[in-house]
Amino acid sequence: MPALWVIPFFLMSVFAGCDQPGPNSSVVDKKAHEIPFGYADQVKLAEADTTRIPARFKKGYVMLYRRDLPGLLFIVNARGEIVWYHEVDSAGFKVATYTSRSTILALLAPLSYPTSYGNEILELSLAGDTLLHLKKEEKGFDKTIHHEILYNPSGQLVTLTLEDRPFDLSRVGGSKNDTVRGDGILVMDRKGNKVWEWSVFDVFDPRKDPHILKDKGDWLHANSLSFDNDGNYLLSFYRVGEIWKIDAHTGKVIWKFGRGRDFQLRSGDWFTESHTVYKVDDDELVLFENGIRNNTSRVLTYRLDEFARTAILKDKMILPPNLYTERMGSAYSIDDSVELVCSAQAGSVVLINRQAGILWRLRTGFIPYRAAFIPGDSIHLPDPDHPSNSALLSNPDHLSNPAIKN
Repeated sequence: MPALWVIPFFLMSVFAGCDQPGPNSSVVDKKAHEIPFGYADQVKLAEADTTRIPARFKKGYVMLYRRDLPGLLFIVNARGEIVWYHEVDSAGFKVATYTSRSTILALLAPLSYPTSYGNEILELSLAGDTLLHLKKEEKGFDKTIHHEILYNPSGQLVTLTLEDRPFDLSRVGGSKNDTVRGDGILVMDRKGNKVWEWSVFDVFDPRKDPHILKDKGDWLHANSLSFDNDGNYLLSFYRVGEIWKIDAHTGKVIWKFGRGRDFQLRSGDWFTESHTVYKVDDDELVLFENGIRNNTSRVLTYRLDEFARTAILKDKMILPPNLYTERMGSAYSIDDSVELVCSAQAGSVVLINRQAGILWRLRTGFIPYRAAFIPGDSIHLPDPDHPSNSALLSNPDHLSNPAIKN
């Protein structure tokens, strides 16, 4: 296990040399302690317009994380201030989720694991305690995982997996002993026992893909997993520009959404690459599109009629050219007209409205994979002076950062 330590800004707990964060951590006077040199420069509020920022956002927080070493996870308030962070010296945060349990669930890995792939699962309380720590090759955790780590309604861990499988591709111009890299879904209990698994190879023969020789090293590239309102999975494939709905019990593909697939698009245009796909209503699907074809990233909302297999592009938000990101990125709805967008390669997290107007911009000193919004009423940061009180902004409607326009 890598050496871990937590220093929540409000709590300022120090785990000096502690391998297992926990109740033995010492609490330091927060007035006499500062964030380590250079960490405050990792996030900077560049601009904000308080007249247009939704009240919900002002009272909430943004979570983002760094995949390089040391791994850093930040919770930032609407003023652009770091209010909590966690550091891992020997592993990067590949992806993280704020859970309904008011904890942080994260995928970690050293630099030997590329991009969003990892080999450890860590769950933290906001007091800095390690609630869960699983490692690859222990019990049912037998595959490299990537891009997603979630709890399902039963309290089980759900993640995407990587799988290399041998195939005879000689009929399509390859060798008799070729390898195709594909994706899967793994469900485990909190002890790491395997509960359910699924593989794309179970439902799609790669030899039927005309582009398999070009794409075999990273065939479809699943990059987003979420739950539909009926409990089934929504799985996004970046390389082919498709979203699959998968039965969470049988593994059957219920439908495929994308150009040339199961839905007829009656108005608007199709997406190409996609990230962070999720449902906001029973029939509305939101996604972040990288937009390689036109070097233009967008946030798209489709309205689906799953019975008739038809769809319309209900809404699109075209990002300014300086927020284009070829890879990575995310978009999460704050309200009906405002999105929190992570433009990864631009090193920016922005609050943006339907007219592509920037309401709030945070610049980062690293490449953020995603940025998630945490509503203020769902998070309670510990305060050593007043442990029974939540550490929310005392006056969140008044933002005093000098970068903010009044």
